[in-house]
Parts: sequence; structure tokens; C-alpha cells
Amino acid sequence: MRRGMGEIADVFPGHYALKDLTGHAAIGHNRYSTTGASQEQNAQPLLMKFKYRQMGAAHNGNITNAGDLKTELERGGAIFQTSSDSELVLHLFARSRKTGTIARLKDALMRLEGAYCFIFLTDDELIAARDPLGFRPLALGKRNGAWVVASETCAFDLIGARYIRDVEPGEILSISRKGLKSTHLPTTAQRAYCIFEHVYFARPDSIIYSENVDKVRRRLGRQLAIEQPADADIVISVPDSSNTAAVGYSEESGIRLEVGLIRNHYVGRTFILPHQQLRDLDVKIKFNTVRGVLQGKRVVIVDDSIVRGTTARKLVRMVRDAGAKEVHFRVASSPIISPCFYGIDMPTKRELIGSKRTIAAIKRHLGVDSLGYLSLDGMLSLSSHPKTSFCTACFSGKYPTRINRRSGKLALG
Repeated sequence: MRRGMGEIADVFPGHYALKDLTGHAAIGHNRYSTTGASQEQNAQPLLMKFKYRQMGAAHNGNITNAGDLKTELERGGAIFQTSSDSELVLHLFARSRKTGTIARLKDALMRLEGAYCFIFLTDDELIAARDPLGFRPLALGKRNGAWVVASETCAFDLIGARYIRDVEPGEILSISRKGLKSTHLPTTAQRAYCIFEHVYFARPDSIIYSENVDKVRRRLGRQLAIEQPADADIVISVPDSSNTAAVGYSEESGIRLEVGLIRNHYVGRTFILPHQQLRDLDVKIKFNTVRGVLQGKRVVIVDDSIVRGTTARKLVRMVRDAGAKEVHFRVASSPIISPCFYGIDMPTKRELIGSKRTIAAIKRHLGVDSLGYLSLDGMLSLSSHPKTSFCTACFSGKYPTRINRRSGKLALG
């Protein structure tokens, strides 16, 4: 096992080729802390040794009843090695009275509430599991006779693997030398796909929930132009996450698409940095304006979302300083009004500008000539899935599962 803090290049520097990690199967995880401690002990994959075998685990999502489960296990004598909710499933697995790995794992997973995609690795088996509501995406692929599983299909493209299908909500896939075997947790027809994956989180070259992200974002941009038109000379995106939505907006509106903002690709996503002070600093070095494009123009800035408003306000000021005559801000999603408890870094309402200000007040705060959001109904109408298939908690405040806010004391997966 090799773990560390930072990005992949920090933990596996240079041309390190995993040469001292020998074996026939492997799992890996690159994550940012959502709530709780950002420290090496919570870095994944986790590795636990039981009396009869060892198991590695990697987790994407948040267990919303983690606080209750941890209290119960600690009262029963459990000793936790991390402050991560991801460790809970390993304790539950170890305590199960069922026989067989899959049976014990199903027993453990049925105790969990909330969002999870798990990858487990034992001495002779790779196991993938997705929660029954399907909050977070998980895909199955194949490369030269070997099965691979990943959160996004763009990972398959990098290694020359072929996307086969999504791991279904509630499905447990067992991969061993005997081949692939599928079983399911008890499930219902209810789904809670995270709409924010399509809005921002996923890469546009991925297939998420069996849909091409790029195509969905183009449709979001086109619908935004229909709902929130602007009288302007040019459309620009906030690179890179809103590039595709800006293309859609330009195509539908007939307003010329230009490159007015340049992103420094040596700086990561400011949204996922752990501290607001770091986000503020990175905005200053992450973007630069193209003055020759913006000067004297009426500009439409298309962004995928506004979470805290920090980046948007600074960008508007930069565009005005570059000589823009007017600045109109268009958002390819609805106002974010509620925190997410399923794996996205929106932990408190007070951090969300949409929860405490009206659209008119946000317009004044950003310093724009006009501000327009895409409607929630417009967002949901652009997918091939039924509107009820998506979790919209951050936009509507309606959570598809019971929320135990005591889970916020843990470093969620």
C-alpha cells in the first residue's frame, strides 16, 4: 500500500511505476475531504486485517448515518483507526455473522444510509458496490480481458479500456479469476442521481448515468439561452467547467463565442480547496483576461454554478477592468440553497450565497448588469432520465434520505 497527501504526482513522483506494489489486482483513490479532517490517516484506500483475511477499501460518497453507526460500534468495543466514515463498512463487515465475503458485505452495506460507491480488494477478489439510490456514478469497463471499475469513464480512455456499462444502483459486482458475478441489495425503483455531476463535477468527456456529459451540458447552455436571453456582443465561459454550456448558449442565442478568460492549468479547482483563504488566493492566479476580446464589448459570462460567489465576483471585476462595456452573468443551474450531505463540499448554508440572498441581491453583490439562472425544471428536463431520478437537494432543499447532521463530525468519504 502507498498513500499520501496531495495530488497523484505528489504521492507517485516522476516516473514511479508502482514497481514495489506487486500483484495481479489493485485499487486506487484520489479524493478531497468534504467534511472533517484532511490528514494522511484518512487517505484512501484503507487497509484492514481481519482474523481470516485482509481487505482494502476505497469510497466515494457520504454515509449520512455515520454518527449513529460509529457510536454504536464504539459502545461495542470497536477501535477506529481513522475519522473517516469509510472505515465503518469494514467494522460492520468484520462483525457480520453471515458466511461468505459477499453475504457479509451485503449485511454491512444494508446498515448504511446515504451515498456510496465502494471498491473492495481482498486476496482473491475485487468487489464494486453502489448504493441503492445511485447517488454517485460508477462504471464498468474492460481492457484486454481484465475488468476495470472507475468513477468516470474518462479513466478508461487513458488506459485503453472499453466502457461496458454502469454499475447499477444497489448492485454488487464480484470480479475474480472465475469471472464477473453480479448480485443486488434490496432496492426500489427510486433513484437519486446527483444532478451536480452533470452541472459541474464530472468531466465532459465522461459518460455519467449512461449519458454523455458534454451533450447534457450543451443542452443546459441552450436552455439557459432560451430562459435567460441577453442583449450582448460576445459570450465567454469560465474555463474549464462551463466551456460546454457556453457553447450551447452561443449556439442557441446566436451571440458569438469568444475566449475572454484564460485559465492557468497549473492551478486546481478552487471549489474543492479545503479553506476559503486558499480559494481566494487561487482565484487571483487561476484566471487572466484577454483585454483585446473584452474591451468595449457587452459580455455574457456563462458559468456552471455559483456556490459561494467568491470566484464570480472577482471574475466580474476582472472583466470590467479589462474594458467590458456591460457584464451579464448567466448560470447553467439553479441557485444553490442547501448543503450537500452526499459527497460534495457544500457543508453549511451560511457558505451558500443562494441561501441567504435573493437573485437581485446576488446581482448587486456580483456587480453585474444582469443575472440569470437556469430553472430547476429546465435542468431536469434535459436528461433522458425521468425528472424524479435526480437528487436536487442542493437546489431544492429536499433530501431523498434521512439526514443525521452528527455525521459532519467525521471526515466523510
